[in-house]
Amino acid sequence: MRGLLFLCLICAATMSTTGSYFSKRSNDMVNYINKLNTTWRAGHNFNNADYSYVKKLCGTILKGPRLPVMVQYAGNMKLPTNFDPREQWPNCPTLKEIRDQGSCGSCWAFGAAEAISDRICIHSNGKVSVEISSEDLLTCCDSCGMGCNGGYPSAAWDFWTNDGLVSGGLYNSHIGCRPYSIEPCEHHVNGTRPPCTGEGGDTPNCEKTCEPGYSVSYEQDKHFGKQSYGVPSDQKQIMQELYKNGPVEGAFTVYEDFVHYKSGVYQHVSGSVLGGHAIKILGWGEENGTPYWLAANSWNTDWGDNGFFKILRGVDHCGIESEMVAGIPK
Repeated sequence: MRGLLFLCLICAATMSTTGSYFSKRSNDMVNYINKLNTTWRAGHNFNNADYSYVKKLCGTILKGPRLPVMVQYAGNMKLPTNFDPREQWPNCPTLKEIRDQGSCGSCWAFGAAEAISDRICIHSNGKVSVEISSEDLLTCCDSCGMGCNGGYPSAAWDFWTNDGLVSGGLYNSHIGCRPYSIEPCEHHVNGTRPPCTGEGGDTPNCEKTCEPGYSVSYEQDKHFGKQSYGVPSDQKQIMQELYKNGPVEGAFTVYEDFVHYKSGVYQHVSGSVLGGHAIKILGWGEENGTPYWLAANSWNTDWGDNGFFKILRGVDHCGIESEMVAGIPK
């Protein structure tokens, strides 16, 4: 009955313009979710962009090439009920960072670059802190897919081990060798960034040079992985991997309701599929008795819970436990 009620609300939405239709659909979706009183709360994240824009951001091709799965932990490692790596490794600042992929389906590159940055710091005991360049991965990995039009997380980690990745911070940060060149846009609220068009730009060129003034050459700035691998789709194995080695990259199916996530433990309740999306998975916990994975999105800090979100753990919800990849730095 609730599903029929929601469909009726959608059917009644005005179609006079795409914007007004999306706005009405968005309001109905948020109200519907919050009336269900489920494990999470909805709100307005994408007020000025329709679902075609969000589809563009979901640039992960699910069920693609796989890395060899590595089962690393045969024994019973004692694990806490809640684990947040930002507290476990306070000297690694990238763990707290939220990036913005702009109008580009580069989530597959962001999830990898973010988790790799964290792991370099963790495995150096905090001695090496570097922002690995999403730009370098997005533009130079030909085997990873189609750049801004989608890619494979497993191929991203394989590229890191074989070809290496340089450093590079956020857009216009002038941090590292190759900072991100795609400008963030204002898809959330009326603010200082330019409006999102929903179209997205072309993938930038692979420039094998550092930006002017950077201290070392492109080749000298490369960071390599020693090995990359698939993480078993087993809750305990994933928890042990996170606890011992740091964040991993995960991918899952995004539905329309995820767009409106604000707080709590997300689980899909309504809306159609928008696409595959890659994110960084940091840790885990329980909220009001509901188990969750803690994850970082790449849609800026004004999406969701300051850019982070929690998603239901232990039942492969939306495929979240089926496509996790990771690696060990050299």
